[in-house]
Amino acid sequence: MAHTIKVILLGFALLAACLIAGRLAGGGGQPFFLARSALLFVPLWFVGAGINMWLGVSRAGYSVKEEIPFFFVVFLIPAVVALFIWWRYAGSR
Repeated sequence: MAHTIKVILLGFALLAACLIAGRLAGGGGQPFFLARSALLFVPLWFVGAGINMWLGVSRAGYSVKEEIPFFFVVFLIPAVVALFIWWRYAGSR
């Protein structure tokens, strides 16, 4: 469980990095860039969560069936926050 929390926190760190990059790209006053960077985070995090799952299967010895629920938890918690940020700022052009 501690590993899962660490990976979720890593997801939030990646989301923060994406949002900072979006803010820098947009000059701070354009929320549209925050929305785009939050949306860009989702596929990046899907790959990251997939790598975490692959490591759990290939190195830790878990089966795919055992890892799938953790994949969804690890992926969805930061992704839902990113999609909320996208929804909140997407209309702010």
